[in-house]
Amino acid sequence: MSGLAPTLEAFFTHRLITQRQSSPHTIAAYRDTFRLLLGFVHQRTGKQPSRLSIDNLDAPTVGAFLEHLEHNRGNSIRTRNTRLAAIRSFFRYAALRHPEHASLIQRVLAIPAKRSQTTLVSFLTRTEIDALLSSPDRTTRAGRRDHAMLVVAVQTGLRVSELTRLTNADVALGTGGHLRCYGKGRKERITPLTNQTIAVLRTWMAERRGQLTDPLFPSRNGGPLSSDAVERRLTKYATIAQNRCPSLRDKQLSPHILRHTAAMTLLHAGVDTSVIALWLGHEETRTTQIYLHADLALKEKALARTTPPNTSPGRYQAPDALLAFLDNL
Repeated sequence: MSGLAPTLEAFFTHRLITQRQSSPHTIAAYRDTFRLLLGFVHQRTGKQPSRLSIDNLDAPTVGAFLEHLEHNRGNSIRTRNTRLAAIRSFFRYAALRHPEHASLIQRVLAIPAKRSQTTLVSFLTRTEIDALLSSPDRTTRAGRRDHAMLVVAVQTGLRVSELTRLTNADVALGTGGHLRCYGKGRKERITPLTNQTIAVLRTWMAERRGQLTDPLFPSRNGGPLSSDAVERRLTKYATIAQNRCPSLRDKQLSPHILRHTAAMTLLHAGVDTSVIALWLGHEETRTTQIYLHADLALKEKALARTTPPNTSPGRYQAPDALLAFLDNL
């Protein structure tokens, strides 16, 4: 093995798993990054990944890999930057173990993230929410499970990973009904439930039963649903809901859209953005500002409170012949 292989192995086993106790989602994302990177370098150099050295991962090679992600694999700028963040994390770790490669490592760490265009978040209206929630066939057990899962997702705004990790023990349906979940960074938070959501979950859990440690929304084999399974179920119900609500045809539904929907529902109800940030488990309150930018209704209310300028319509005329000449250029 070369110097790269043991360092990369130690990065995952010692740094990510032991020291940082990274989540399985983070480890999987980093793993996929290096699978792609090592495969890319193998195609360029002909060397097997286990024979590669840190010298083979210099800044020009990493830069070419990032370009490959965008132009050959069709990845978004956001995905490109996520892959770069994983590579930077490894090279910061490698800098302590391989000072002889300090110059190469610094050049890799100096590769900047790429700026991307910020798009407005997409979310569902009340009519669209009702159409989606009425789509599962509640004459079947799977349909009743999916209906309860969608109700929880729309009301709580849980991330799909948080939703699939819920167990029976995480649900409290008595006075002050709530869900307990562990979000990013293994941070525990409690999300209150509405009376409607409590009623839906009470009915589902009476049918669900099982042990306290069992998943709240189990798959056919009894284990937790995967994120991909949730995505497929949502796509299925979105297609059905389009017949009742044609506006859904213009929206690409994903579990994260349901998270945005929960945030916008809170915002329309007058909840402060700092509270919404706590509700969603955001690290910083400024992350929640995207919902203010997306809410046209709030902007229209602000416009209605303003006083129109006291001016009369008219056409501008240049006060000078020279200015008129310049205006006509």
